[in-house]
Amino acid sequence: MASPYKAFIFDLNGTMINDMEYHTRAWRHLLNNDLGGNFSWDEVKQQMYGKNPEVLVRMFGPERFSMDEMVALSFEKEKRYQQEYFDELALLPGLHEFLEAAYQKGILMAIGSAAIPFNIDFVLDNLNIRHYFKAIVSADDVVLSKPHPETYLKVAGQLGVNPADCLVFEDVPKGVEAALNAGMKTVVLTTTHHADEFTALPNVLHFADDFTGTYFDTLLN
Repeated sequence: MASPYKAFIFDLNGTMINDMEYHTRAWRHLLNNDLGGNFSWDEVKQQMYGKNPEVLVRMFGPERFSMDEMVALSFEKEKRYQQEYFDELALLPGLHEFLEAAYQKGILMAIGSAAIPFNIDFVLDNLNIRHYFKAIVSADDVVLSKPHPETYLKVAGQLGVNPADCLVFEDVPKGVEAALNAGMKTVVLTTTHHADEFTALPNVLHFADDFTGTYFDTLLN
């Protein structure tokens, strides 16, 4: 039996790798220690979506930094994140096997992430998984961030697949909302948020801690 989906689209951070704690830590250090903020862990976590300059605008307002300053701060944040996370870098349990099985069955796969290419390359090249993905859409490739559907619609367009035939793997409500706005169903990895935080989103098919378990077999058979 063929898979019910023609394409799998993966968010990256928190979905393929369990690294959101390291992003939160890097953001909080930058916002508080470097920029004089006084933000709690939960405040940072809730605002940490979309492009990095958008995070800075949400936290400090639109007048605080120039775009050049925000780009420099964003890069500094990502360097700190990579330095801290490198020794822990690993796919979620079961994901490598899932990617390989989907690849062998000819299911198209892609990444649709708000991460900058610097971070996407960090993951794909250090884990040697770039060959699985036929399309990659990063923060640099879109005008409008999630929850706008541009990221996922652009991926579907690059793959040549109808949005309704794509299944998205996500870990945050804004990402699931982006998939909903694109007309796509989602599987939610509960690395970052609890299942009850997605109750308003009707396009969630399944919640999982990782990619192990029989549910993922049903997506391939």
